[in-house]
Amino acid sequence: MTSTPRTLDPHQVRTRLHELTVLDVRTPGEYATGHLPGALNIPLDRVAHALADIRHAAAHRDVLVVCASGARAATACRLLADGGVTAATLAGGTGAWAAGGHDLHRPQGAPRRTWAMERQVRFTAGLLVLTGLALGLLVHPAFQLIAAGVAGGLVFSALTDTCGMAVVLAKLPHNRPRPTDLAATLTTLRTLHTRPDQPGSPSTP
Repeated sequence: MTSTPRTLDPHQVRTRLHELTVLDVRTPGEYATGHLPGALNIPLDRVAHALADIRHAAAHRDVLVVCASGARAATACRLLADGGVTAATLAGGTGAWAAGGHDLHRPQGAPRRTWAMERQVRFTAGLLVLTGLALGLLVHPAFQLIAAGVAGGLVFSALTDTCGMAVVLAKLPHNRPRPTDLAATLTTLRTLHTRPDQPGSPSTP
């Protein structure tokens, strides 16, 4: 692996997919709607918990972190770097992968369709703004501060490339992984012993 994080485009990832450990840091609902072949789901807020197992996998295969568009993957890479793990990101995320005509896998028996986190954030922010404006007109002008607070939060989010609202929404039940699913993912990471181009290497997960 290289010493610094890097970004791979969809074509580069397609040609190397068989030799990468792909971590999808979206919510389980988003992951179920379609993910890169062989990708393992570890939501962003569980990356620190899984660090030891990711470090084990990174010792044997290069790690690629993906999300919907790339922002959460970049955050995950920073967390991994702090833990001594170098990882790459997919430019444009799963959106760019699908737009390039590459297949997305969907598990059998996947749960009901869940909105992408970016869509959940837009909906929640818009709803809060409308609520604040309505209460400001009908109840008391002070309620308009809700709308102002949301606007300020969006500006801060853009300046820092972070999203506190997404962090909060990720903790809602429909965005949480089942303990058994996360445990199975961590077990898979622990079984990666050799690179796929070496003798005796395991099959792509």
